[in-house]
Amino acid sequence: MQKSILQDREELLKNSKKHYFSLGVDDGAASLCKNNFQYGLAKMHYVQNQLGGVSDATFISTPDETISRNRKRWESGYGYGGKLTYGDKKDPFIFIDTKPNACGMLVGGLNKLPKPDEIIKQINTIITQDSYIDDIKLQWDFKKGNHFIDVFQTDQEFGDPSKFPKYMFVIHGSVPELRNETSKGPGLYYDSSKTLLDMCKKIETPFGPSYYLDGTNAREYFEFFKYAKKFAAEKREKVAELLFGKFDVISNPMHQGLLSYGEILLGAQHITDDSRKLFPVALRSDLPLYIVSALPNLSDEQIDDLGFENRAKKLGVLPHLQNLNVLPHGGGYALPHINCVKKVLEIDGERFFVCEQEMEDGITIFSDVAETQFLYRGKKIINKIETLSLGNIEAKLHPKFVLKI
Repeated sequence: MQKSILQDREELLKNSKKHYFSLGVDDGAASLCKNNFQYGLAKMHYVQNQLGGVSDATFISTPDETISRNRKRWESGYGYGGKLTYGDKKDPFIFIDTKPNACGMLVGGLNKLPKPDEIIKQINTIITQDSYIDDIKLQWDFKKGNHFIDVFQTDQEFGDPSKFPKYMFVIHGSVPELRNETSKGPGLYYDSSKTLLDMCKKIETPFGPSYYLDGTNAREYFEFFKYAKKFAAEKREKVAELLFGKFDVISNPMHQGLLSYGEILLGAQHITDDSRKLFPVALRSDLPLYIVSALPNLSDEQIDDLGFENRAKKLGVLPHLQNLNVLPHGGGYALPHINCVKKVLEIDGERFFVCEQEMEDGITIFSDVAETQFLYRGKKIINKIETLSLGNIEAKLHPKFVLKI
């Protein structure tokens, strides 16, 4: 029996690696993403097989492929920076341990440069007063993790600056207000909402439990997620109005959440056929932010050039690549002390990543990547966007000040 389980595990991991297509920059964080995601995909394939479906779950990374610092998402076998596709877009089935949260970034235009002290005073006023959208009290989440408020000046020597306001700001945030059950729905996170957890079904896989929703429960959650996505966008605009007064909305896309029943964005922005739509790509706080107009991706020529075509055809997932149509939303986490993952140890149901260090002969071993030191990647992500023809750079914004309050 034990031999059969090991064969199943090895076959699942072998198959899951084939269903991972990388557009990343091949550094330590990208290596960790690949190595962790093989377990997430293997779990998904196991569930799909158990339920009588085709084991086709596929992850296509964006150039910022990296770790997830959400511990539960990471433990479930997922990384960050890309698009996860599985099954039929119209089939009511959702892998809920991906933890969709409707996070996104708002870019707004201003006529004049605000003063930092005035914004801080305004923030202090805002956080002492109750604000609501649709009878839901807003929570301030712009000081947690990588959520922030940045103010920029448009580079007058780059592109056509006449198309853009002289000053712009970016607000990065999600909806912690809706992670738990509310009158609007069951909650976004299965590990925060008992109601959502009770709706979930669970299958024990060789790599740990997998939680999913199907049928009526999947439909209810998807409707609630669409509400949460709309709420998150409205919240970013409401906060911007409270902080800056009148402004022009340049862009306000989501980069973490459901596109359909079978498509999940994990730190990527989905493009549409509207060529006028713009997307922000935020790097480190000391580097420019770029406004990008996306191009349809990936083309058949790109897929062939990347060496993906034959593998994708054999797996029957070529349409997943042909309909990728995403952009990175930032530079992604970089782990300067990690060069690559040498191997993964599985001990008592926990994964330990044995990593080659960048500067020494020694190794680093850890399981919870949220506890390790990190930076954010820089210009190489913009270069990769251009190299892969994922989009055109329309504007370059120089940081004036950053607020995390």
